[in-house]
Amino acid sequence: MSLIRDTQGTYRKATKTSITEADILQAAETILRLRFERLDTLGSPSQSAAFLTARLAHLEHEEFHIVWLDQRNRVIAVEALFQGTIDGCSVHCREVIRSALKHNAAAAILAHNHPSGVADPSQADKHITTELKNALALVGVRVLDHIVVGGNRTVSLAERGWV
Repeated sequence: MSLIRDTQGTYRKATKTSITEADILQAAETILRLRFERLDTLGSPSQSAAFLTARLAHLEHEEFHIVWLDQRNRVIAVEALFQGTIDGCSVHCREVIRSALKHNAAAAILAHNHPSGVADPSQADKHITTELKNALALVGVRVLDHIVVGGNRTVSLAERGWV
């Protein structure tokens, strides 16, 4: 989908076909990503949560994403690394480290969704956070947060003291 932004900041679709819910969510994700790029850094879990909610809340299966950051917490890339089923997603440390090195990242914000709409982190979520934090530390990458998205609600594991 291609959006056109006019001088007043209004967006419209480049073609005359109908706009779907997926088109709207993709447009919201694009707008939030552009805001991140303009902000340069992620200043709070709420900024991260807003972007990640737009990116993950509508999915009907679990996906595990990572926001890669440089030393000043500026966004380098946002990557969907793993896709799962309606109630789980396998995450592999080896692939996460490979991606961190590919992007030359200094820090990361982990994120995944719960299609059930319940954002409360499970024991498995806490475990993979610890595992990834330890693995990424070996290559000098800090894990700043792990955000769980459940519908329009998010939970920051960092805010709960689990990162």
